[in-house]
Amino acid sequence: MTAYNINALLYAMVAVITFIYCAWPLIFGSKLHPGGPSFNDCHHFNEEQRKRLQQNYERIKGTLKFWKGKATGYSRIHYYCVLFTIIASWAVPLISAIAPEIGQAKWLILTISSHIALALSLHRGLNVMENMQVFRHGESEFYDINRRLLDTPREFGNTPEEQLESYFKNVADLRRFVRRQETESAPVVDYKKELKTKLNH
Repeated sequence: MTAYNINALLYAMVAVITFIYCAWPLIFGSKLHPGGPSFNDCHHFNEEQRKRLQQNYERIKGTLKFWKGKATGYSRIHYYCVLFTIIASWAVPLISAIAPEIGQAKWLILTISSHIALALSLHRGLNVMENMQVFRHGESEFYDINRRLLDTPREFGNTPEEQLESYFKNVADLRRFVRRQETESAPVVDYKKELKTKLNH
């Protein structure tokens, strides 16, 4: 076995192991990390209202974990494809140039080229970039809505009850929007603009 064949095996092993790491959150999800003071620490609302807010958060926590897992997984796969494409763009010509005979390095070149073709096909087929943006934006938008309610509740209404109802509606609209994007074969290009318009009404 030549050094080129050994390198082909090593490359394949690295590619598979790193892909498992990247795809892991898509299958098993990600943990949520505390984001600072929560509804229980908010003095804008009374105890009953804080309880309702906390219960609403508990109900959507599973969805947030799902969004985070998808956003993390798609982000990793995106950068996985970008990184290996960059490596292959200079590695294949370099190997072809330095190999004494092209036949000696054919398995290494074939391994790299096949892997990149597969990775790019996966990237396009799974709409990796679009899904990464949708889930990441959905997660970010939820925490932005939370911060706005905690910091400037009057943006949601004049009374605490109006503020809660507006907040619950915003969260429900966001949840439906991300679900729709997830189930569509091709997420809309202007999803950020559409979501902002929806949440502002």
